[in-house]
Formats: sequence, structure tokens, C-alpha cells
Amino acid sequence: MDTKTVKKPDNGIAPATDIDTAGAPQQIVPDVDMNHPAVDADPRANTSAEQNRIDFNDPTLSGAEAVEQNLNAQK
Repeated sequence: MDTKTVKKPDNGIAPATDIDTAGAPQQIVPDVDMNHPAVDADPRANTSAEQNRIDFNDPTLSGAEAVEQNLNAQK
């Protein structure tokens, strides 16, 4: 089979056209049950605004260092 002419199957899911603020592609999957136990539709539930202000995206810091740095910056 010539791999240059292989057509991808149509799975009915359009490719992402936008990127969210975290850098993840926004792709709508029509048959995801948001109430399924394996799907976390609200990952920030039961967290405080203070917890959500802490930036954990610095790969040079451990989680504890990121928390300490962010709390010290608020003083």
C-alpha cells in the first residue's frame, strides 16, 4: 500500500482551531459525558482563589518552592 495516498478515517471530530490559556488545543468531542466519574468537569472545585493564583508552571521550582515564592510575594 502506498503510504502517501492513505486517507485518514473520518472520526467525526473536527480538529482544534483554538488554544486555551493553558496552551491546550480546544477540541470539541461531541460524545463525552461530562457527568461520567472519569471526567473532571470542574478541576478547581473546592479550591480557593489564593490556591489558583499560584503559578506552578516554572519547571525550575518544586511545588513547595512555587507555593513559598507566591505566598512571600503577597506580603
